[in-house]
Amino acid sequence: MNASAAAVYELAKEQDRFPEFMPDVETVTVLERHPDRVLTKWKTLVEEAPIEWIEEDRFDDGSLRIDYKLLEGDLDTFEGAWTFDEAAGVTTVKLTVEYDFGVPTLAELIGPTLQKKVRENSEMMLAALKREAEKA
Repeated sequence: MNASAAAVYELAKEQDRFPEFMPDVETVTVLERHPDRVLTKWKTLVEEAPIEWIEEDRFDDGSLRIDYKLLEGDLDTFEGAWTFDEAAGVTTVKLTVEYDFGVPTLAELIGPTLQKKVRENSEMMLAALKREAEKA
């Protein structure tokens, strides 16, 4: 991204703004906000099907890192991290996602499709973050 790592990191910390520029994110409601973490309720669409959850995001301002973890919702596991690295004026953002729908039969039947959708959704989020960060 053609923006500073610090600027992109600060934008990523504003999850409640994501529906403004991320098409598959319907709503993000801040339930609690603290200096080093935020508790949010999410509603997104995957193949037009709504998925909702509550997550906690922990901010490490010194390392420009956001760790997130599902607290409750439509998935059994949903966690990962955002990292922001800058070199030569360009920022690289890495988004890791670990997930489990908690239904082994469902995972066997649609596992590859689900993996593709999670990847596409992650790429959409990164592309939208890039567009928004580069507008500034």
